[in-house]
Amino acid sequence: MLTREHAIAKCEGGRLVPDRLIQRRHARYLGYGERMLDVYRKGIARSRRELHQAVQAILAREQDCPPRRIAAFCKLLDDASCFGQDRPAAAAGLRRAVYRRAADCHPLVTDADRQFPHDAATTKQRIAAELGMTWDEVEGRLFADIIECQRLEAFEGYADGAALLARYNVGQVQVALFDALEMTVWAAQDFKTILRYAKLARLLHTIRRTGEGRYMIRFDGPASVLRSTRRYGVAMARFLPALIACRGWRLHAVLAERGKRWRHRLELSESDGLKSHLPAPAEFDSSTEERFSQQWGSEPREGWTLQREADILHDAQHTFVPDFAFRHVSGRRVLLEIVGYWTVQYLRAKQRTIEQFSGQPILLAVSTSAGKSVEWPAGVIRFKRTLRVEDVLDRLRILLGAQ
Repeated sequence: MLTREHAIAKCEGGRLVPDRLIQRRHARYLGYGERMLDVYRKGIARSRRELHQAVQAILAREQDCPPRRIAAFCKLLDDASCFGQDRPAAAAGLRRAVYRRAADCHPLVTDADRQFPHDAATTKQRIAAELGMTWDEVEGRLFADIIECQRLEAFEGYADGAALLARYNVGQVQVALFDALEMTVWAAQDFKTILRYAKLARLLHTIRRTGEGRYMIRFDGPASVLRSTRRYGVAMARFLPALIACRGWRLHAVLAERGKRWRHRLELSESDGLKSHLPAPAEFDSSTEERFSQQWGSEPREGWTLQREADILHDAQHTFVPDFAFRHVSGRRVLLEIVGYWTVQYLRAKQRTIEQFSGQPILLAVSTSAGKSVEWPAGVIRFKRTLRVEDVLDRLRILLGAQ
C-alpha cells in the first residue's frame, strides 16, 4: 500500500481527484510498467538502491512524471518483493571483523608497490577466506541492516504493466481515505462480500435500506472517531480493493485535510473503471446454492420470485445476508438460508445468528451432514446433497396460508 509521501491529488471545486493513469492519456506508461517489472524480474541479488535507480532511469525523460509517482512505483514493486533481512546485529558484527582485518593493511591501493604493498583485490580475497566466505558474499552481507542495501531474493510481481498501473491507481485513492471523516457506500449487489470485508477491516458502520434491494452503508472515518487515526485510516484503505471488486456500488467520502479547516469530497463508483487485484466475488457460496437457483429458474413459481442475497438484516454491528429472498405477488417476503457441512464453531455461530434475527421470516435449510452438534429450530428443511425446490415450496405454501 502507498503512504502519504506518495500521494498525488488535485482539488476541483471541492472534489478531491487522486492521481490516475488512464490508457487514453497515458498509454506510454504501459511500456514503462513492463520495463519496470523486467528490472525486478532480472534483479535478483541487486540492492534495493540499485533497483530504484534503474526504475528512475526508465522514467527520467518522461516530463509528465513527478518524483512522487516514481517513488510510488518503487514502493509497489518493493511490496511485491522479498529482500534479504539481516539477522540481529549480524551485519554490524561482520563490518567490525572486516574493518579490523583491513586496518593492518591501510592504505589499500589498486596496484601494490614498495611504498604501498597492499592492493585492495588481494586483501579482500584474504579477508573473505579468513571469514570462510567469498568476497561477493561478504559484500552482500556487509550492509544488510541498511534498507537501501538489502538485496532482492524473490519477486512475486504483477501480471503485466497494466496490472501495475491498476494497483497504482487504486493506491492513490487508498491514500486519500487516510483522512476520511466519513464514507458512505450505496450498494445494490454483492452485499455479503462488502459487509464481510468491512467486518474484516473492523470498520464501524450503520445500514439503512433505501429501496428494493438497495442499501446505504455509512462508515465512520478515522478522522472522526479516533485521536490517533493512522491505524483506522489504513483499515479503511484496505477495504477499498474489496469494494472495487464488487458490483453495483457507489462511494462518497468526506475528507479532512490535515492542518486545514476546509473539507474535500471523494466520489467513486463502479463506472469509474478502477480495477482491483482481488478476484470478483463468486455468484454463489456453494454448489448447493447454485444448483437450487438453477432448478428454481428465472420464472416465478406459484407467485414467488427468487432473488439472490437481496436483503441485509442488521442489528447494531451484527449483519446477516441470507442466501436467497422470495417475493410473493401479494407482497409477502420470506428469506432462505442454506447451511451445509462446516465446523462445529461455524454451525454454532450460524445458530446464534438465526436466533438473533428470529423475528424475521427465515426458512432454514440444513444439510444432514451437519450432524446433531447443533439444535436447530422447528421446521428446518433437511437435505442431503441437493435442496429440492418442492420441499421449499411446501414450506412457502404453509407460510402463505398462515398469513
